[in-house]
Amino acid sequence: MRVIFMGTPDFSVPALQAVAARHQVVAVYSQPPRAAGRGQKPRPSAVQQAAEALGLPVRTPARLRDTAEQAAFAALGADVAVVVAYGLILPQPVLDAPRLGCLNIHASILPRWRGAAPIHRAILAGDTETGVAIMQMEAGLDTGPVLALERTPIGPEETTGTLHDRLSVMGAALIADVLDRLPLSAVPQPDAGVTYAAKIDKAEARIDWTQPAEQIDRQIRGLSPFPGAWCMVGDERVKLLSSTLAQGSDTPGAVLPDFTVACGTGAVRITLAQRAGKRPMTPDALLRGWSLPPRLG
Repeated sequence: MRVIFMGTPDFSVPALQAVAARHQVVAVYSQPPRAAGRGQKPRPSAVQQAAEALGLPVRTPARLRDTAEQAAFAALGADVAVVVAYGLILPQPVLDAPRLGCLNIHASILPRWRGAAPIHRAILAGDTETGVAIMQMEAGLDTGPVLALERTPIGPEETTGTLHDRLSVMGAALIADVLDRLPLSAVPQPDAGVTYAAKIDKAEARIDWTQPAEQIDRQIRGLSPFPGAWCMVGDERVKLLSSTLAQGSDTPGAVLPDFTVACGTGAVRITLAQRAGKRPMTPDALLRGWSLPPRLG
């Protein structure tokens, strides 16, 4: 099958590799290289790097609304396009160009968590289950009918980072299976249960210790590794990257034994933290030669 693959970040790479192993990828579309690192030199996306390693042709248009770009896309004569966290809006001529349309790998149980940050939002909301959906794309935001869906539990100590990696692998296996079975009947999404996963705002990352422990625990895990929930430790801003619910009570923000912190109700134990300019560390390593104040801000 002739496939156009469209994706940009690390999440998309396993799907590209799975599709390329079984089908003819006639082109890989990815967002243009972005300035990165200390030298701010243009760096190709994770998908572009993976595609070039596989010897696949890569295209990096800044937009797809130009008629010339749309004509070039259609000229590829693809049977289907696979879209995974591409990051650009697909105009209707692009959606219509492949013979079997455009299929999207979305990291949620649609219609729950349509939109930009479904993994973060599922953990932040305290969901106990999520999954991966393969959706037939249409003009609306993640509104298309679903061809396949796989579910997975969210562990009580799972972070967005660990869940991201699991769902990436699940999505790769699921899209490979779907492509092998096309054409498939798609099931329209129900009207009930629609929620939207708004893009994460860095303003959400500051921890308010007066909130319940359950909410703070979800905040820490849901924003790890990026942007990273944070608090003030003395006069230093520290990211808290992993936590678990713990026993204890005191004034909100009070530091209890074993890097446990009192919350509005209950407490959380910090299991991974990161000082500015340092690598993430467990509490034992973090506290070596560094003492915590009586209360966190």
